Amino acid sequence: MTFRIHAMDYAWFAPLFELSDAALLAQRALRRVADAKPGYPCRVSLQDAEVGERLLLLNYRHLDGNTPYAATHAIFVREGAEQAHPAPGEVPPVMRHRLLSLRGFDAGRMMLRAEVTEGAGLANALEAMFDDRAVEVVHIHYAGPGCFAGRATRG
Repeated sequence: MTFRIHAMDYAWFAPLFELSDAALLAQRALRRVADAKPGYPCRVSLQDAEVGERLLLLNYRHLDGNTPYAATHAIFVREGAEQAHPAPGEVPPVMRHRLLSLRGFDAGRMMLRAEVTEGAGLANALEAMFDDRAVEVVHIHYAGPGCFAGRATRG
C-alpha cells in the first residue's frame, strides 16, 4: 500500500501577504523572517525556508467537520512558495529529519490510529497505517512544536 503526501495550495495564502500587520493579526497571523535553517518548514513548498526569507505564521484549520477531533494549529508559509507535488511514496526532505506525530482518521474524521516516528521511518509508518482500510487520511504533525505538517492519503 503506497501513500501520497499533499502540500497546501499557495493561492489560499497569497492574499494574506498583501495585508498590513494589523490586518494579519486580526486573522491570527504574523509576518516572520527566517533566522535559522532548519526552523521554518513551509507547508506549500514542503521545504525549510532559507535564512532571510519572508513567511507568514498563521493558524490553519486542518481538520474540519462534525468531530471531536476538529483542530487548528500554526503553520508557516513562505512568500512566493511554489506548491510541492511529492510522488507516491515520496517523503519530502522537510519531514525526513524531524520527529513526527501521525494521526489516522476514518471518513467520519474519527481518529483510529496514532503513532510517533522519526522522519526516516515515516514511509513505513504511513504504509502501516494505510494497511487499515478504514484509515482514509493521516495527518502529520511536527511532534516537538506540535504544528500541523501536512496530510497523506493512499497513493
